[in-house]
Amino acid sequence: MKNTQVFIALLIAGLKNSNAQDLPPIQTDRPDQTECPFITPKGYFQFENGFSYEKTTTTSNAIVAPTVLTKFGINDHFELRLITEFLIEKGYSNRISGINPILLGFKTRLFEEKGLLPLTSFIGHIGIPKLGSKNFQTRYYAPEFRFTMQHTISQKQTISYNLGAEWDGLSAEPSFIYTLTTGYSFSEKISGYVELYGFIPQFEKPDHRFDAGLNYLITPNHQLDISGGLGMSKTSAEYFISLGYSFRFKI
Repeated sequence: MKNTQVFIALLIAGLKNSNAQDLPPIQTDRPDQTECPFITPKGYFQFENGFSYEKTTTTSNAIVAPTVLTKFGINDHFELRLITEFLIEKGYSNRISGINPILLGFKTRLFEEKGLLPLTSFIGHIGIPKLGSKNFQTRYYAPEFRFTMQHTISQKQTISYNLGAEWDGLSAEPSFIYTLTTGYSFSEKISGYVELYGFIPQFEKPDHRFDAGLNYLITPNHQLDISGGLGMSKTSAEYFISLGYSFRFKI
């Protein structure tokens, strides 16, 4: 109940500050898997909230309700990040739920877009083993990083891609990450994307996926999204669907 009250208070604060400053519309890292290179404006909190359902096999599924990416803008080139997820995993004869180990991190801008050089930022997180429910705690700290890049094709279209790696906290072997997406603005309010992405473990078979989605900009500081995707490899989940709501406000 207390967490709900805090969330409502933050939402009200966000609504009050919707038109506080003349800023570009909110830029989010969801709903696609390609993280954006943009930095949260200085002094702003940004909350990117999502709910997803993933059919992992014919007899199992996973629900994330919710995942919350919290950002705080330090300056024009740096933001702090916190990721929390409440996960429910259902199998043929069992069910477990709890909070995944919390991820602490940052994003920093490296290069501005110039000619063939894309707008480029670096994102780093580390998962804290003990900051999670017992069912999901890991043995080791779990770092992850990626370079996120974007090219402007026109006023309406962009191409973005990420390259990086992550560790699961259970073993020393990394899983390499790639994403490639193109985004298109249909109007001032509605935009969409299509994307290829995947995970390539050091020793196991890769997991390649495809997804697509839409964003709806309610106000410059508030956005809704919907997305869905399919697995393309034997190791992939069958499909997933996701809904999200993101907002920002200045403290």
